[in-house]
Amino acid sequence: MAKFSVNDKCPCGSNLKYKKCCAIFHKGKIASNALELMKSRYSAYVVKDVKYIIKTTDVNNPDFTVETTQWANDIEEFCNNSDFQGLEVINFIDGDDKAYVKFNVKLYINKQDQSFIENSEFKKVNGSWLYVNGEFE
Repeated sequence: MAKFSVNDKCPCGSNLKYKKCCAIFHKGKIASNALELMKSRYSAYVVKDVKYIIKTTDVNNPDFTVETTQWANDIEEFCNNSDFQGLEVINFIDGDDKAYVKFNVKLYINKQDQSFIENSEFKKVNGSWLYVNGEFE
């Protein structure tokens, strides 16, 4: 995949330029809800912002580790081998401290269709939303 430009449409599907959409979260703006966080995490995978993915993952996530070097390498390898084709939000259940997003990701890994639907759980910790876990359908 060619290098992603800040002037390209945002991968999250908003039809805004990346620099006006998810890039603001990648640069430090706090997501106001779990849906913004989920969409910005998807975009982070597309643009290979490994640090953002790690930063927005809750400590209770099975992939979480304080030894981030190998974790970062694994995420980067996944991003490098993936061709993200789109994101579709199916459902969003908002809450004060917990929220759920169901979404469909169109994805090819090593040229094989690996698209999936995920039901994700998010929680708010110290004012910031974090990705806890997801179940695949």
